[in-house]
Amino acid sequence: MDFIIQNWLLITIVGILVIWVVKIYNNLVSYKTQYQNGFEQISVQLKRRLDLIGNLVDAAKKYMEHEKETLMAVTQARSGLLQATQAAENNPTDANAMATLASSQVALEGAMGGFNLKMEDYPELKASENMMQLSEELTSTENRIASARQGYNDLVQKFNEYKKSFPNVVLAGMFGFGADAQNLEFNESVQELNEAPKDLFK
Repeated sequence: MDFIIQNWLLITIVGILVIWVVKIYNNLVSYKTQYQNGFEQISVQLKRRLDLIGNLVDAAKKYMEHEKETLMAVTQARSGLLQATQAAENNPTDANAMATLASSQVALEGAMGGFNLKMEDYPELKASENMMQLSEELTSTENRIASARQGYNDLVQKFNEYKKSFPNVVLAGMFGFGADAQNLEFNESVQELNEAPKDLFK
């Protein structure tokens, strides 16, 4: 009788441990999926913004025929940010990929700053309905990016804190969740880029 009780007790303990491990694993998967989905939302908005900037450059070409260097700088920075976005999207735990994304954003900021300065010499372009519409869409998209980035960073913190707590940290390493998810932080001066399209049409 005692042997049967001991066996049932052992089976119960093992069962509880298995359920506990499965629960931690499922939570790790869930939190990882959440922050990955969060980054996808950023990626969608970043790509939308890049499309808008591409349209803006196309609209400016016929007015700014003598500003090829400025337009090329924006085009190249835009291409660099697109590549960096795709690389980071594939692996948000890669610190180098996220750092490249942030630096590419700063490069685009600089290129757009030069573009905006040149725009001052073309009042007809600034006043065109197409450019004003693109400006409004860019502003809306920038707001969505900021919101999506904040949501993503919150999910990253949730995942990292959960997997680093004990005993989760032991199981996280065993299950392949050892790498931290990376926050996405843009340079503070990016706000100047966010505001620039609106300033062009005042």
